[in-house]
Amino acid sequence: MKLRIGITGQNGFIGYHVLQHLRLQPELYEIIPFEKEFFNTPQKLTDFVSKCDVIIHLAAMNRGDEQEIYDTNISLVKKLISAMDDAGVTPHILFSSSTQENKGNPYGNSKKIGAELFSQWSQSNNSVFTHYVIPNVFGPFSRPYYNTVVATFCYQLTHGEKPVIITNTEMNLIYVGDLVSDFFAHINDTKSSVVSPKPVTSINVSGLLYKLELFKEWYFDKGMIPNLQNSFEVNLFNTFRSFANDIMPIYPDLHSDPRGTFVEVIKERTGGQTSFSTTLPSITRGNHFHMRKIERFCVVKGKALIQTRKIGTDHVNEYMVSGNKPAFIDMPIFYAHNIKNIGEEELLTIFWTNEIFDPNDPDTFYEEV
Repeated sequence: MKLRIGITGQNGFIGYHVLQHLRLQPELYEIIPFEKEFFNTPQKLTDFVSKCDVIIHLAAMNRGDEQEIYDTNISLVKKLISAMDDAGVTPHILFSSSTQENKGNPYGNSKKIGAELFSQWSQSNNSVFTHYVIPNVFGPFSRPYYNTVVATFCYQLTHGEKPVIITNTEMNLIYVGDLVSDFFAHINDTKSSVVSPKPVTSINVSGLLYKLELFKEWYFDKGMIPNLQNSFEVNLFNTFRSFANDIMPIYPDLHSDPRGTFVEVIKERTGGQTSFSTTLPSITRGNHFHMRKIERFCVVKGKALIQTRKIGTDHVNEYMVSGNKPAFIDMPIFYAHNIKNIGEEELLTIFWTNEIFDPNDPDTFYEEV
């Protein structure tokens, strides 16, 4: 029987990533739709909680007037508890709290008290409560000037703005994909617990900005994949790329002489795998997405249509590319993509990815563009 899971705040940064992981396993999980308006309509909130075996409570206010932050976050918890009481249900609650909860600020206090309210309710109703104490979360599609300084710096560097360091504090960071994996590791727990996900790195603000400025220099100014030495840097680079307005074709220099033309397709400092494919006229390859891989396409012969779409959205980007004017097209993570031969001759495409293909962990998920 499928586990029925509801996510408050499912349209937010973390909620988006939880949702995409859930939808990859439809045989195990049923997603119970949630809209933020439910909190203002008691009957709709009661209907929502009555359908859930698990509720991942992510909805919260992070920025704004301090008293409003505190009141809003406490109110959301109380409304959920009231709805569960009205429905007579006791779902497993996974609550997204923060390491701020012991720092005495209004946001942290709202999380600390919210956790206490859920804990008291779960004890009184003999239900399961998982209290997550989470460090700073970064990842693709986070909201600048709201979620994290990582998002703000990435946005500024990809939009012609100059980042400014206000306080050079030390930060513990966790990648959103690792956090989601931690949620799934506890989603079937039968006992209440406090979970403190381990940060993937500790870095100060100036060190973070230095890495991101190097990414900008290598990737946007030089057209090269920077040196990515570990999974943190790969995840940070993918986060950085997610803030570009669009996938940008990069047209390399053509070095031509009487013999023909020489083109530098992949210039990278991070290893990986280069391959090529031939595609017959009218045939489409791809229709999948990746969650971690950095991937580059370059058509060197023939004519192709490349399509991309951010999963969970309807907008499709289209790029016409040709071997007569080779261009690099990089595929962001969480974007379904394909390539179709729209010419009359065989299509020849070179592909590069930053990791060697592993059939036991391909990081390739089917999704029609």
